[in-house]
This record gives sequence, C-alpha cells and structure tokens, in this order.
Amino acid sequence: MTAIFFGCVVGFIAWFLVRYLAAGLFTVNQNERAVKTSFGRAERVGNATTLSDPIAASLSAEEKDRYIYPQVRVIPAGGPYFKWPWEKVHKVSVATQTMNLAMDPEDPTANNNGTILEAVTKDQLNTGLIGQIRWRVSERNLYAYLFGVKHPITHVMGYFISVLRERIANFEAPPAPKTPEEAAPHLGLATAAIGISINDLRKNLRDINDHMARECSQSEARYGVVLDASLITGIDPPPEVESALAAINTAYNQVSSDISLAQAAADQKIVQSKRAVEIETLKAEAEVQPLIALAEQLSELKRSGAGALDAYIRNVRLKLYSEAKNVILEANHE
Repeated sequence: MTAIFFGCVVGFIAWFLVRYLAAGLFTVNQNERAVKTSFGRAERVGNATTLSDPIAASLSAEEKDRYIYPQVRVIPAGGPYFKWPWEKVHKVSVATQTMNLAMDPEDPTANNNGTILEAVTKDQLNTGLIGQIRWRVSERNLYAYLFGVKHPITHVMGYFISVLRERIANFEAPPAPKTPEEAAPHLGLATAAIGISINDLRKNLRDINDHMARECSQSEARYGVVLDASLITGIDPPPEVESALAAINTAYNQVSSDISLAQAAADQKIVQSKRAVEIETLKAEAEVQPLIALAEQLSELKRSGAGALDAYIRNVRLKLYSEAKNVILEANHE
C-alpha cells in the first residue's frame, strides 16, 4: 500500500513537472516578438503609454484621447523563456509582408477576387487600381495590434482604401509653369486632354503614393501596423473609356506636334529676318562712314584757312577733268 501511494506521489510530481514546468519553456523566433499575459492582463512598462512615444505625434487631440494604449513588455527573439501555467504567450511576426491593395481580408471574393480595386475619378469615371502594400507589425505598439483591435489589418486596409478613394476622387495635377506654347489661344484640344483626371493620375503616380504614405503614417499609433510603402502600379479605366481616352491622347499628340513644327518654322523665320536687318544695317553704315569722314575733312580744311577749301575743290576738279573723257561746261552768254 505504501509503495502504491509512493508511486502515485512520484507520478504526480513527474506529471506536474512535465505539464507545468517543462511545458512552460518557450522560445521566440528571429522574426517574431512576444507579449506575455498573466490572467489575461499584459505585462506593462510602468505607466507608460503610446502618447509618450513619437508615433503619436501625428495624432490630433481627439485621436490622442481615443487611441491611447499602454506600453507592454516585449519579449525579444531568443530563449528559452519560462511562463507559469496561468500565463499565456502571444507571438506575432514582425517581418515585412506584402498584400495586394485590392485584397479584402474579410471577403476574398470582393474586388474581382482581390485583383482590382475600383475607384471613381473627379470626372465620374470608374477606374481600376492595381498595386501592393508593404506592412509590418509595430514593436512599439504591440498592445494595439494584439488587444486593441480585433482584426487590425482589416482596419488598416479599410482606412487605406477610404483615403485612397478620396484622393482619387479629388485629385488634380499640380499646375505646371506655362510656356509660350501652352499660353497660345489655339491649344483648346491640348488643354482638354491634359484636364482628364485619368491622365493626371497616370502621370502623377509617385505623388499619389507619397500622399498615401503621409496619410497612413497614423496607422502605427492607431492599430499597431506600420505601412512601409504603398505602390500603385496601374490605373486602368473601363474599355469604352480607354478607347476614347486613347483617341483624345492621339489627337493631343498630333496637335502638339503640329504646334511644335509651326513654332520652329516661325522661330526660324524670325531669326532669318533679324539676320537680314543686321546685314542691311551694316551696309548702310558702310555707305555712311565715308561721307562722315569726308565731312570731317572738309570742316578741318575750312578751319585751316579761307583759301584751303577753294584749293581742295580746284584739285578735286582737276583730278576729275583728267579722268573724264568728255566735259560739259555751262556757257556764259554775257
């Protein structure tokens, strides 16, 4: 009887050691971080909250009252670590992940099975967006990711898509400095083509991506998810709009080409006219210079004496008489 009792005690002790002590050891992988809870309450770092972290700087005053989370003790990669039976370990991957921006975590069949996200432009055109989102879990706000929101990535995707659709619906290309060609009154077709919002969106994809990165910088403080980048790679309007848009762009390119050729021809003619004026001006100056020099010489002779000018005139006449073949003089009939 004593042996049986002793065996039961030894068995219970062995079961307890295996069940609650050996099973309480755990490790954390390199791409993971962990938070330990005791009776459902996460281990806190004093009274620190996310409001004391720089990630909350972009939140408004109203948002700071709403999105205030305690700072929890994060277990880094490594181990082995130990937990008691009443404690639970929550592990999350902090590796950067990529997701199609059209993917709906709650309904995989939405948005054409997660392939194209539809949005309406400012001129009421329904267009499709293609791209990706890179995101990762924030180590600085694990409480929000684990306990603050039930499905944080769903919230982040919904927030991202709402901001993106609002941006698409109100997007206007930044005004470019006007050139003389753009200021010409005969560029109505070119201006119309430039004003089409799909053209604006396609030419300013980088600005849209930068805008989305700025607008979604609050996701770390709100949901514990960091959006590393949003890469919108394609904007495709419906087929019937695409053909009309291609025709308008072709017409615009043709008009722009004709305007450029006409402007080049006009510039060439202006240059030729300027050169012709310069040549004629130089010719006139060449004819005037000898006359000016002669006038200066005559003035100098006149100042040198009364007879000097008459002598000069007589010498010029004699030279002309010697070179002339016939001389006609006016007869004096007195």
